[in-house]
Amino acid sequence: MAGLDFERPILELERKIEELRHITADKEVIRRLEIELEKKKGDTYQNLTPWQKVKIARHPNRPYTMDYIGMIFTDFYELHGDRLFGDDKALIAGLAKLDGDKVLVMGHQKGRDTKENLMRNFGCAHPEGYRKALRLMQLAQKFGVPIITLVDTPGAYPGVGAEERGQAQAIALNLREMSDIAVPIVVAVIGEGGSGGALGIGIGDRVCVMENAYYSVISPEGCAAILWKDSAKAEFAAEALKLTAPELLKLGIIDDIIPEPQGGAHRDPQISGKNLKAALKKHLQELKQIPADKLILLRYQKFRKMGAFVN
Repeated sequence: MAGLDFERPILELERKIEELRHITADKEVIRRLEIELEKKKGDTYQNLTPWQKVKIARHPNRPYTMDYIGMIFTDFYELHGDRLFGDDKALIAGLAKLDGDKVLVMGHQKGRDTKENLMRNFGCAHPEGYRKALRLMQLAQKFGVPIITLVDTPGAYPGVGAEERGQAQAIALNLREMSDIAVPIVVAVIGEGGSGGALGIGIGDRVCVMENAYYSVISPEGCAAILWKDSAKAEFAAEALKLTAPELLKLGIIDDIIPEPQGGAHRDPQISGKNLKAALKKHLQELKQIPADKLILLRYQKFRKMGAFVN
């Protein structure tokens, strides 16, 4: 398993224990090392800095949208195209069932290797991706189907072609239209939740963030480059941005934190999927009890109350 810099002592101890299991029958030695390992894990993972959580959110083995769709939903049928330009493979969407209930599920999709990352554009959607998302959300509204969005992007693609095709306008239109869609919308940030790229599918009645995911107006590196003219100060920026799930919950930006296995979702994807599914079902069941007109009003009020000034 690929490890992060602050995990090296843990990974080295895990390797040592595995080696000892093959060369010795002394269970007492192994047991002592296992106790030491658990203590080291607790000391590390219970005291993660914001920058360390950003690194876990970017872990290459972390489950992506398609992984969670396979674990949580059945009968997934992917839909394509914005009917204006093309199909954006960085943002996937389709109809599915969540324990028999019909839903529209969509999310950013990264790649596992260089070839797939190029195809998926590293999870950075183009304007046609956001237009596809809006087209399908309006379709879901027409048929009264709840919407689930899984956010995992460092940000919308800032390339020349994307700007020429109206990237900012596409995201802004989604913000406006999502605020007025008359079906329940549950948003879950499963990895990176970067800037307008996240917000383009992030306006919901309930916004959840996984324990080691982050949700921010800008990436730590981008913030550091602007404020300190030095992207190497990303660790300081991560602290200042208040981008971790507990900080976001305290500020009233999100509604729920979805727990992960110790060390991150990649350590046990099945448990991560189980926890995410439980959160999605809970919030959808609650939202289904609210009339459509009240749902829209509550969604409007939810976002209007953010960013209160303190003298």
